[in-house]
Amino acid sequence: MSNYKSGFIAIVGRPNAGKSTLLNALLKEKIAIMSDKPNTTRNNISGILTNEDCQYVFVDTPGIHKPQQQLGRVLNKNAYSAMEDCDVIGWIVDGSQAFGTGDSFILKRIETLHKPVVLIMNKIDKLGKEQLLKRLMYWQKQYDFNDIVPISALDKDNLEELLKVFKGYLPEGEPMFPEEMKSDHDINFRMCEIVREKILFKTHEEIPHSVAVILERKEKRGNRMYLLMMVVVDRESQKGILIGKQASMIRSIRLDAQKELKDMLGCSVDLELFVRVEKNWRNHENKIKEFGLDELEQIDED
Repeated sequence: MSNYKSGFIAIVGRPNAGKSTLLNALLKEKIAIMSDKPNTTRNNISGILTNEDCQYVFVDTPGIHKPQQQLGRVLNKNAYSAMEDCDVIGWIVDGSQAFGTGDSFILKRIETLHKPVVLIMNKIDKLGKEQLLKRLMYWQKQYDFNDIVPISALDKDNLEELLKVFKGYLPEGEPMFPEEMKSDHDINFRMCEIVREKILFKTHEEIPHSVAVILERKEKRGNRMYLLMMVVVDRESQKGILIGKQASMIRSIRLDAQKELKDMLGCSVDLELFVRVEKNWRNHENKIKEFGLDELEQIDED
């Protein structure tokens, strides 16, 4: 394949800048879960887009933030490692928000890496033309970006231009993944993430940050899939909120997740959820690895 290009693009930014929305829009498929809660993404999730002359490997990273717990420090470390290992950094910012301390934090890190950086100004659908122009001029003064591309990930606006820009910074080389592959995460991981997404949508305050979802059992029974998942929280009070009055909350989460899992797997799904308390798990590195940040161990179908 002469002149074929392939390489890694780290998508980095503050929490809620739109990283996962962008990844899913570029791949035209739901690879990363989305919610309006900070730190929805906990793992570096690769989305793979293969065209006839280029393979883009996008790494969706956790939102970089000032960490309050060990979990936050691990999430930042994941984002930093993606930045160090990539061919080009795509720094996505919310164009409707002013430059803040979180942006300074990311900028300091970027300055040490000496890599091509494309500033992706997202959510331009929220800005008028004059406002957009002012924001672009402001950001241009902050750093000598290799390129600045205004987009709306939600409206899928200007994404083709973004791909063209990224391609310019990728090295020549053969595809690294099979053409049909869209993600480096297995189906078990993605199933757990769907359950976690439903929890994020339905719960508030401390619950979303305290939850991890583990696949305990996966069994094919005829044309139905039976799934048993454990939902981990770090306090007894959270367990009560998550289960809800007369188990109404956990039932609502289960039914919503079951519906999406059925669409994903193409068969009927029986999902069972149970809640367990692991006190202060977000400050214990071994628990962090077990519950949220390592690949799930492969569970064979019976």
